[in-house]
Amino acid sequence: MKNLARLTLFFSLCFLLLFIASVLIGFLAYWIDMIRVVPAGAAEGMDAAAIAWKALPVTMYLSILLALSYSARQKIQIPLALLCIFVLGCAFSAGGALGIRRAEALKPAITPVSPIQGKPGLILTQSNDAMILLKSPSEPRGPRVVSLTGQPLIYQEVPLGPNNTILKLPALSFGENAPWFVRSLEIDFSLCAGELKERLGTSIFSFGTYAASLILLLASLRMLLELSRWPLANLFLGALVFRLILALETFLNAREINALLGSYLSGRIPSMLISPLVYCALAVLVIIYTLLARAAKNAAKAAGGLNAGGDADE
Repeated sequence: MKNLARLTLFFSLCFLLLFIASVLIGFLAYWIDMIRVVPAGAAEGMDAAAIAWKALPVTMYLSILLALSYSARQKIQIPLALLCIFVLGCAFSAGGALGIRRAEALKPAITPVSPIQGKPGLILTQSNDAMILLKSPSEPRGPRVVSLTGQPLIYQEVPLGPNNTILKLPALSFGENAPWFVRSLEIDFSLCAGELKERLGTSIFSFGTYAASLILLLASLRMLLELSRWPLANLFLGALVFRLILALETFLNAREINALLGSYLSGRIPSMLISPLVYCALAVLVIIYTLLARAAKNAAKAAGGLNAGGDADE
């Protein structure tokens, strides 16, 4: 019981600290993007709730992974650890989602700063495209020269759009984009957050079945965290498998794949239950494999002990 209490405290602290850190990193990343975009007025505001939604699946994945690693290092029995992490994961995820939904009524937490100041002749570049402002950037109707890849120079004396609307300066970014691995993680976590938000908006049952099945699948992977004697290596292996599960989640949530599976099942199962049933089936297979592997290991130890006792009697 003491180990379960410690595991509960460890998971609770991990979830809270990771959620706060993820939200702060989300704010920091958006502020950096606003600074990198020229002009700054081209960036749109972002709600605090939108950042919190993106932080929720990140927190859920990381907290479960760290809790599994902790339970393996403390040698907590697998059924007790799985049950404890599953209940805690469901409770914290549901509480976080409901809290974020209430916070969505707040006004945007981040608003664009005032446009940049500069002198005539300021050049904005992105990749091979460039724009030369012939007047101060603070004058939206100022003339400009635009250079696009594969096209001749374009001179816009009065940059007006349809119905005499003012064309905004494009959001041209300083520097290079993030590596593909980081961007793929951001995309998949954003899609996961969007799925959770959409299901919560549909019904609490839809959200609960999806979140609970996903948490059950993640919590069932305790065996990965005790494959070797090096906890750090096990942690990296668990992180790799969790990344594959995140990719599987993105794949199953794709509308085309969901429609394909629904047509294959001939409508016998509601579309909102297809992904949760897949997660539950995979979790059951992992749990059965873990129990069988544990039973075989215990039987081998018992047989080895009997053989050692027989040799000693001889």
